[in-house]
Order: sequence, then structure tokens, then C-alpha cells
Amino acid sequence: MAKQEKKPGESIDSVLRKFKRKIKNEGILQELRKREFFEKPSEVKKRKAKAARRRTILQQRAEDL
Repeated sequence: MAKQEKKPGESIDSVLRKFKRKIKNEGILQELRKREFFEKPSEVKKRKAKAARRRTILQQRAEDL
């Protein structure tokens, strides 16, 4: 659970910016969006396979340079 406390003299805007950065780094929003709708197991497999193919292509491109 992300938590950001306000220090004396600190503006709300800076606290909000820190909180948003912390949530992004922890991946909370990404996880929330992933769990928003049910994904069938076959769709999960397809998505993971597609990501793996993309990773290997990017690695090969990096090695060629």
C-alpha cells in the first residue's frame, strides 16, 4: 500500500506528485488496470507469448547493433 505523509510546510501539490510517482514505480495502477476485466486463460497465454516474441526480437536487434 502506497502512503505519502505531508511534512510541515510542504504543499499539497508536491505531496500529490510524490504519491503519484510512488504508485507508478510500484506498478499499482498497471496492476489495477490488468485486474479491471476478466481475461480468459487462453488470452493470457497469447499475451505472454506475444510479449516473449517481442522481447526476443528486441534482444536480437540490440545484439546486431
